[in-house]
Amino acid sequence: MKFVSFIGGLFKDEKGSVSMKRLCGLVCTLTLCATLYANSFTEAHFAPSTPLVDAVALLAFGCLGLTSIEKVMKKKEDSSEA
Repeated sequence: MKFVSFIGGLFKDEKGSVSMKRLCGLVCTLTLCATLYANSFTEAHFAPSTPLVDAVALLAFGCLGLTSIEKVMKKKEDSSEA
C-alpha cells in the first residue's frame, strides 16, 4: 500500500492537489523513452523527426524543471517570512 501512495504522491503538489506539470512531464518522459527504445529496433526511416524529439524533450524538461524551481522558491519564501 505504501508503493501506491508513493506513486500517487508523485502527481501531487505541496498542497495535495494534482499537479498537471508533473503529470505532463512524466508522460512526456515515458513517451520519449519508449519511442527511443522502440526506434533502436527499427529501421532509420521509421524514426521520428529530430525536431519532434527535441520538442518533447524540452517539454518534459520544462514541466519537471518548473516544478523543481517552484518548490525551491517556495522554501526560500517560507524561510524569509519566518
